[in-house]
Amino acid sequence: MSKQCHVLRVSSSFLASDVHAEIINTIAAMALFLSRNIIRKTTVFWVASSFAGVVGIPHAADQSKENIPSVEELVMTVRPSVVTIRHVGRGGNDAGLGTGFVISSDGLIATNLHVIGEARPISVELTDGRIFDVTEIHATDRNADVAVIRIDAENLQPLGLAASSSLRDGQEVVAIGNPHGLQRSVVVGRVSGRRTIDGIEMIQLAIPIESGNSGGPLLDRNGDVHGILTLKSQVTRNLGFAVVADRVNELLENPNPVLLDRWLTIGQLDATEWLTAGGGLWRQRAGRITVAGKGEGFGGRSLCLAKGSLPSVPYEVGVQVKLDNESGAAGLVVEADGEDKHYGFYPSNGQLRFTRFDGPTVFTWNVIEDIDVPEYREGDWNHLRVRVEKDGIRCYVNDLEVIVSSDQNLRGGRPGLVSFRGTEAAFRRFSCGDEVPRFQPDDAVWAQVEKTTAGFDEIDPANATLVELLAEAGSTAVAALELKADSLSRQSEQLRALAAEVHHHRTVEQLSDEVAVDDEKIDMFRAALQIARLDNQELDCEASLADLRRLSALIKTRLPIDASDSDRLGMLDQVLFSELGFHGSRGDYYNRSNSYVNEVLDDREGIPITLAVVYMELAKRLGIEIHGIGFPGHFLVRFDATDGDSEWIDVFERGKRLTRENLAQRHLEQTGEPLNDSHLEASTSREILSRMLNNLLSIAIQEKDAQSMLRYLDAMLALRPDSPRSHFLRMLTARQLNQSDIAKRDARWLVIQQPSGIDMAMVKRLLQALEAESE
Repeated sequence: MSKQCHVLRVSSSFLASDVHAEIINTIAAMALFLSRNIIRKTTVFWVASSFAGVVGIPHAADQSKENIPSVEELVMTVRPSVVTIRHVGRGGNDAGLGTGFVISSDGLIATNLHVIGEARPISVELTDGRIFDVTEIHATDRNADVAVIRIDAENLQPLGLAASSSLRDGQEVVAIGNPHGLQRSVVVGRVSGRRTIDGIEMIQLAIPIESGNSGGPLLDRNGDVHGILTLKSQVTRNLGFAVVADRVNELLENPNPVLLDRWLTIGQLDATEWLTAGGGLWRQRAGRITVAGKGEGFGGRSLCLAKGSLPSVPYEVGVQVKLDNESGAAGLVVEADGEDKHYGFYPSNGQLRFTRFDGPTVFTWNVIEDIDVPEYREGDWNHLRVRVEKDGIRCYVNDLEVIVSSDQNLRGGRPGLVSFRGTEAAFRRFSCGDEVPRFQPDDAVWAQVEKTTAGFDEIDPANATLVELLAEAGSTAVAALELKADSLSRQSEQLRALAAEVHHHRTVEQLSDEVAVDDEKIDMFRAALQIARLDNQELDCEASLADLRRLSALIKTRLPIDASDSDRLGMLDQVLFSELGFHGSRGDYYNRSNSYVNEVLDDREGIPITLAVVYMELAKRLGIEIHGIGFPGHFLVRFDATDGDSEWIDVFERGKRLTRENLAQRHLEQTGEPLNDSHLEASTSREILSRMLNNLLSIAIQEKDAQSMLRYLDAMLALRPDSPRSHFLRMLTARQLNQSDIAKRDARWLVIQQPSGIDMAMVKRLLQALEAESE
């Protein structure tokens, strides 16, 4: 099901500009939209048609059938251009298989990003049996799931890329791939239509797409590529999707190459903090550690141990863990010797297990306790905690003590994480110390929440006495129970909404605290993380800060002691752009992820202002002073050299250097007006953060997402409490959401302040209406 709305159009340049005229235009459009109360949605149902027996009607411009090769001839021609792509896992085994196709004679190959995986060795097999290691990830588009890779080969046979607009609904198409490992299989189908999925243009196909087909070409009968096979329908077998080939052309025009040795460092554990043992693939991303792949030890055991000084008894270790499959096993280890000896506390097949490993075989494995714990939440995050004491060990799940052991056989080892039997699991908030943070809120918080939710009691449906008592009341008891269940469901939804509101309030407060200092003292990256937290309750700010510290430390190790500012900036450019592939997002520019600095840091992709924030923060940590420049329509940074010359840097274009003449020409082309000094003034930290929020607000306006609009406006007023525009827009948004108290408060502020550029007649009418409603 898709929902389509009347769309409020806002100038795209408004997204990155605070030009007065654009502000007034947006206010006027917003006022019209909200005052008329036109958040209306027209539901459009997608209907998948059966194409069995469909006869295509030839288009007047079609080539004659005599000039179109048969499917057999087409396949014979294009098959040499279709390749098999493999991930190489631990021990040299295949960890994944997909398809790709040659797009240049000198070794460029197009495929899906998910086909090449992340941070794993990749190989390509040609039809003649030759196998090549991938040498470079030439370009990627994470949102469209497209990648271009390079192999060291020549004289390959490339396929041509067609404009997606040339493909018509009902047209016959041919797909080639490796479904379930059956290499270069062929299937013929038809184009069902065009769909936009998650903001990406897709070709809907009457073709089954199976595992291994991903990344294969979608061809017309002339052998031109119109799309890359990507998605399988979850509704019916004979329905799939392909991302349009235009996205490949965009990548070729603006590549972001990363050499494979650098690609393999994406998500790599910090070697100064962690030591892995026993195989398995341990990765680190967005504050989480993940594990996949079977370990080499007994039971497929794989360890990830914390480095640093060994803890002294007594101490505690804690972590939150989530298993992909509850039949697996993964959790905590303590007192590990780095080889085969350690204790383990972990969920296994739905139970909690405490074990001691005294060696590498089953004969040295001791299960101390294996118990069922109702408080363990299957399929969700659970907090495991182990307390090591002189005379024993205590184990907790979600703060409930579940195991007390007097075992003292192992001491003097390290704490860490463990996975068994190839279990895929995620870990977050690992900690070790005299005491570690508790999972549950403290008593005072619980008391407040219990007071708010008084009357919620746990009920045991298996209680025979209770069942018999209610059954005696007759059939009306069933109806009463259903009504009570509906009431509790509504209360549950209200509690979740309350939790989200509390998170929002705390985030805005923390943002306000971050900027409650002189502008030059604002920690802009921390403040930008709070902006990202507005939309992501689980964002771990400290983990993102740690990622940034690791990246700056990496760059510092590459610098000589006497490096000049220019040398430091050059090394920053080399690591960030040439080696790690940070780049501007073109295929999905208006995706909100591009405005979240944590995701920009993780995905190495963003819009000008968020890429600039990362760049400026790294430069500051390297001792370089650079300034953010709010150039109209495209944020830049400026470096002032010691010789007095300035250079402007376009981080979106991988650190491209610009002169004043370049900027004057760009400004003239964009606006028709000459450049003046005000366009090149350095932005304050508050201005930069406000611009980031303005980007998000403009996207929310385009998407008619009033709840998000209100969140962003709250944050904008935390930055600039005296902004008439923000008060005005929040007043209208709150009115639309029936949040009268907020709307009245903003209206009264505007009436007192009487700012210029605001329709005060509208404000007064709205305030009168709100006050009349409250009487």
